[in-house]
Amino acid sequence: MLLVYYFNMKVYITADHNGFALKNALREWLQTEGYDVTDLGPETFDKDDDYPDFGIRLAQQVTADPEHALGIAICGSGVGMAVVADKVKGVRAGLIHDPAIAQAAKRDDDINVLALGARYLSEKQAKDVVRAWLTATFSGEERHVRRINKIAAYER
Repeated sequence: MLLVYYFNMKVYITADHNGFALKNALREWLQTEGYDVTDLGPETFDKDDDYPDFGIRLAQQVTADPEHALGIAICGSGVGMAVVADKVKGVRAGLIHDPAIAQAAKRDDDINVLALGARYLSEKQAKDVVRAWLTATFSGEERHVRRINKIAAYER
């Protein structure tokens, strides 16, 4: 069983056609682990869908409740989802393929959207990355807070 990082944390998940199967597998797994997961689609496989449609929706949901929401966005490489999510004010998305980096990304940068590349991760590897990210905590160290505040100031 995963340790839930936040009390009442909501996890949003989405994907394009390339990440569709991995999204479904991760959603089911997270639900069995006790997470409150909302799938933002797609509901059915569509080889012609576009990742921005799903990534933007997920990023907006995360920023609507920044204290209680995180997002997982999946496409073929993960790059597209990271790029589009980072366009939404308040999002700090990271493309992660390694559990140690996932922990560091939460600890140092407090990323709130995890982008995954379905073509480059097995289901087990993706679960390891998600587990590491969800169970890590932001350090709150002054230098990290200062840097995040600089990003927020730029967004304003």
